[in-house]
Amino acid sequence: MPKSSLIAALLAVAFASLASAQQPPTVRIRGTIEAVDGPVLSIKSREGTDMKVRMTDNVAVFGVAKTDLSEIKPGSYIGVTAMPEPDGTQKAIAVHIFPENQRGAAEGFRPWDLRANSTMTNATVAETVKGTEGQNILVKYKDGEKKVVVPPGTPVVTFVAGDKSEIKPGAKIIIFGAAKKDDGTLEANRVNVGRDGITPPM
Repeated sequence: MPKSSLIAALLAVAFASLASAQQPPTVRIRGTIEAVDGPVLSIKSREGTDMKVRMTDNVAVFGVAKTDLSEIKPGSYIGVTAMPEPDGTQKAIAVHIFPENQRGAAEGFRPWDLRANSTMTNATVAETVKGTEGQNILVKYKDGEKKVVVPPGTPVVTFVAGDKSEIKPGAKIIIFGAAKKDDGTLEANRVNVGRDGITPPM
């Protein structure tokens, strides 16, 4: 490799690592609020770990509320937590419907950590038809599509505007991306709280 190409390659690596260094790593937290001290939440994670998370001043609070499968229509923007089936379809464990102002959020297909080997697909519903195993939904995202089967009884939820009064001991929450700061503390700019005693299923 010519020396100039080598320098260019090394610079590219350096810039890439610099870019990633500027994005603090994030942590997904599922659990129950044990205590609230000003902006600091004490959370017992689903794994049983005690965690402290500081909410930002402009924290967004969303309720996670039960809704019906019938609310999923062509054009809906949804997130599907699922297990891959041998035939390539995704068998839903939970579905969440995004409000219109969150259309496009985290679009795509990726591994997920609800269970071992679970996946998450955030995508637009292209079609939905009743099948023998449940509701068959075709979802499309910017670089692909997935066939999803939603078995009867699968939890279906939606995000609704919430407020800080819902952040209280006993509330079941999910924080999709708490930022890990240089000093090791965790900071969240969004907290999703289960409404009416439900545990966010995603």
